[in-house]
Amino acid sequence: MEYAPEDAAFPDEIAADRPRKGRGAVSSRTGRFEAAARLAIDDDWPGDGEEPPPLRTTLSIDTARRIVTYNKSPDIPFDRSINPYRGCEHGCVYCFARPTHAYYGLSPGLDFESRLFYKPDAAALLRRELREPGYRPATIAMGTNTDPYQPVEREIGLTRDILQVLREFNHPVSIVTKSVLVLRDIDILADMASRGLASVCLSVTTLDRRLARLMEPRAPTPARRLEAIEALNEAGVPTGALVAPIIPALNDMELDRIVAAVAAAKAASAGYVLLRLPLEIKELFEEWLAQHYPDRKKHVLSLIRQTRDGAAYRSEWGTRMTGTGAYAELIRQRFNLALKRNGMARRSLALDASAFRPPPAAGDQLSLF
Repeated sequence: MEYAPEDAAFPDEIAADRPRKGRGAVSSRTGRFEAAARLAIDDDWPGDGEEPPPLRTTLSIDTARRIVTYNKSPDIPFDRSINPYRGCEHGCVYCFARPTHAYYGLSPGLDFESRLFYKPDAAALLRRELREPGYRPATIAMGTNTDPYQPVEREIGLTRDILQVLREFNHPVSIVTKSVLVLRDIDILADMASRGLASVCLSVTTLDRRLARLMEPRAPTPARRLEAIEALNEAGVPTGALVAPIIPALNDMELDRIVAAVAAAKAASAGYVLLRLPLEIKELFEEWLAQHYPDRKKHVLSLIRQTRDGAAYRSEWGTRMTGTGAYAELIRQRFNLALKRNGMARRSLALDASAFRPPPAAGDQLSLF
């Protein structure tokens, strides 16, 4: 059944969405650009009460013309990034990238984690862009929108291809991921790190396996991420941790334990981000709370609004990552004390761009110097 979003009346027999095994979002909530929204109706037909079938992942080609994306945001430590994939199979219910699927007429809910797009020409596009006469090097961030090491990377290998190009050009790169698949590329990363060209940050949201399975259903367990932090640092790759997102009344009580755990795993630094609920994520997160933590839903949402000046989310630069108000300030102080207690520093992306050199290409004139 379809209804116009502005309609005030809804049918009483709307069927409640139910979680899909291995998926984070509860529903395929319609994106904000659609003229009508779709609702499931319980009409008492046989089979309506049965468990929904498993949702298969599909992969389509994204015919991108460029691969490096630039930004001018003053509150993030990089001005350019690469995202070889659109959508992310990890299925993190809180992912701030979910609303991007709405631009393609797809749902930021289940579509975002099951209908993926990849850029097969990523390495070739990068090589071309790095050779452009006006290009000026600075750290390229990966994992800023969707995870470069999500499950499909195991077969497709786009992230490894990109890293090989960056190594050829002596170009710095910083990676944020939840996946231990990053260890596959430890040979490239260790070589680049030895020249100040690479760093990695593992996202550790919780130490509770049950909570992680519900929030991040297809991401590696917290214990494996801690092992990856230690392995990368032992290989000489500066590796930190990102405690993100911190969710009031859900995982904020773990903050001190998480910082202690990543410190024990020899993380070089750590940072945090408060839960963000822009656009469609607000409704998706509320659905998820209603299914998995109904007794805590009202309290969680109330505390979130206390950190966002009474709103579900505020996007102002400078506060969108950490929030405002007494509760947000308490989280900030606790995090800083946890860092101090464990002898850790704030997350840093300082890498060396001075060695950048495009390698000789076929047909290039030889240099005299």
